[in-house]
Amino acid sequence: MSDAFFKAIADANRRKILSLLKKEGVMTAGKIAEHFEISKPALSEHLKILRNADLICSIKKKQFVHYSLNTTILEDVLGWFKEITARNEEKTK
Repeated sequence: MSDAFFKAIADANRRKILSLLKKEGVMTAGKIAEHFEISKPALSEHLKILRNADLICSIKKKQFVHYSLNTTILEDVLGWFKEITARNEEKTK
């Protein structure tokens, strides 16, 4: 896992964005903003960090940007955690 991943999930607002996208599927920045009491520039920075960590995808449609979870990276994360767990189990045997 990259440092960008850990930086991205370290913030409560970014974890909330990930949860929203998991629940809703695809959302515009405006719809995401409705769930926060932070400035639009701050939200934009959170979205940028999540994109840089490859946790979310963005697609521009006309004047709106639509965000969704990058399920591929989440599958990689789950695999990574399983690998660590398996290694720890082997060490304790």
